[in-house]
Amino acid sequence: MAAYQFLSDWQCQLQFLILELLQPESHMSLFNLIPVGLRVVAIQGVKSGFYIAMNGEGMLYSSEVFTPECKFKESVFENYYVIYSSTVYRQQESGRAWFLGLTKEGQVMKGNRVKKTKPSSHFVPRPIEVCMYREPSLHEIEDKHRSRKSSGTPTMNGGKAVNQDST
Repeated sequence: MAAYQFLSDWQCQLQFLILELLQPESHMSLFNLIPVGLRVVAIQGVKSGFYIAMNGEGMLYSSEVFTPECKFKESVFENYYVIYSSTVYRQQESGRAWFLGLTKEGQVMKGNRVKKTKPSSHFVPRPIEVCMYREPSLHEIEDKHRSRKSSGTPTMNGGKAVNQDST
């Protein structure tokens, strides 16, 4: 930890996220890819709980809270690698996207310096666990609303009067 004492707080958090990337067999290398839109994901470190984000200068940083800078467009490249580009920032003149990238040594690259065709921007996500969450349907919401009623008005159940409190 002494190596991090001169770094700012967000740099320490970012270094922690980089360590998660560089040790593929470690539990610290696990990331949650959270879908937040059509082909748009948020990348969250499992251990740290922080999100990877890109600022207006193209630098990556870690964020404790989810912001629009945490959103990345996920694209499968022709060699089946996945590339992530910022949904907020691009080159002003050309309109080229800014990509997430790491050097061979694991150093973070500025988003405006990363090209989508270079290996520094290619990632291979390996699913370890899939968590499925169900959206509540309108029927479930109505059922919960009915079960909270405290009135003793009977409802019909197959021709028999039944109090809602007893169901």
